[in-house]
Amino acid sequence: MGGRNEPSVLNQNVRQASPLVGLLFLLGIALAGPSGILAWSEYNRTLAEQQNQLEKLKAERDVLKNRVGLLNPDHVDPDMAGELLRKDLNVVHPDEMVILLN
Repeated sequence: MGGRNEPSVLNQNVRQASPLVGLLFLLGIALAGPSGILAWSEYNRTLAEQQNQLEKLKAERDVLKNRVGLLNPDHVDPDMAGELLRKDLNVVHPDEMVILLN
């Protein structure tokens, strides 16, 4: 006769299946989790977008760096100074005609 010391078949199956369930859960997270294999394509797309934005910002920074260099207090570029005077202060000679190219 079976006594209480013998584990039931159901209890034995649960004990044997629980590591498999845990392993399948970890595999599911590795595939579909926030940093899983399926998320890599989204990360790559986001990385490409951010690299494009970085390149645009670097180009804009270079333009601004050039303008700052032209406005150096020790030696101001006369063309840049004239452009800023005409644009910001509306300073023109009476015989000049200003054509804006925007």
